[in-house]
Amino acid sequence: MEVILKETIDTLGEEGDIVNVKPGYGRNYLIPQQKAVLANKSNLTILEQDKASIESRKKRQQEDAEDLAKKISRLSVIIEQRVGEEDKLFGSVTAGDIAAKLAELGVDIEKKKILLDEPIKTLGETMVAVKTGFQKTAEVKIEVIPLTEETNK
Repeated sequence: MEVILKETIDTLGEEGDIVNVKPGYGRNYLIPQQKAVLANKSNLTILEQDKASIESRKKRQQEDAEDLAKKISRLSVIIEQRVGEEDKLFGSVTAGDIAAKLAELGVDIEKKKILLDEPIKTLGETMVAVKTGFQKTAEVKIEVIPLTEETNK
């Protein structure tokens, strides 16, 4: 089944691309969610008319992704966690924790875009990759420090 993507989908392609998908995926997910339309004559004509606006939107989104990547790479996130004996963490630092701290710093990122293989379970610095869009990733420095009594009150 051929469809025209109405938005960029990482696993399929970018907005305006004509892609082949399995019929069930197209019928049951892409088209009802309005992420794609059937690649028929009338929709192809509309696509040709909208090419210029799609290209300008893609360019703007790419510039936004690059700006976000630069902003994220300059950040250093400090996360305080409770520690026990031998500086072992109670619990761990997850992508959700990192997303919340980034939001406090003025960077709104979905936690699924934070590429953390497994939760951070040790004190110290860790570099974590973050997807910013258009196949761009940025590294953010995460520093896990012990929770002190003053901050706990």
